[in-house]
Amino acid sequence: MWKAKKAVRPPVSMEAGEVFTSSEVARISGVSLRQLQWWDERNVVSPRQQGHRRVYLPQEVAEVAVIAALRRKGFSLQKIRRVLRFLQKEMGKRLADAVAAGTEMHLLTDGKSIFLEDQPDRIIDVLKNAKQPMFLVSVTDQLRRINVATQRKPVKAETGEASDRQRRALG
Repeated sequence: MWKAKKAVRPPVSMEAGEVFTSSEVARISGVSLRQLQWWDERNVVSPRQQGHRRVYLPQEVAEVAVIAALRRKGFSLQKIRRVLRFLQKEMGKRLADAVAAGTEMHLLTDGKSIFLEDQPDRIIDVLKNAKQPMFLVSVTDQLRRINVATQRKPVKAETGEASDRQRRALG
């Protein structure tokens, strides 16, 4: 049996925008580094390469966070793939791109039916009319976690300069 060759993505430079390392993605999403590697090998979420490191764009981090939430709820990777493929095919967008500024977006699924809703009354209608248990993941909450993670701490050199200025001002 021949293994299909993985599609090669162009390398990403740091100037191209915000990128996340595997360690940062693991911390944000609550999955292990090995799990990220496995998902990359299975083409669930395939990050770009920067040297020997995997780097993730914010959209990919959002997908990883949603996948992790669905996995914690017991969804198989096959069903999750189906959900992501459906969203990309039907909406022509990635999951993170579907969230407009200021809206609350929720993904509801039972593994077969998939709903991406932004209005609470429609979410309740979906849950009421469901013939089997539905699972809900707040896409907006996952994106907030990413935004919080991007607010990085100042570099030590910056904090050192600030504390020197404060000492001089006080002394």
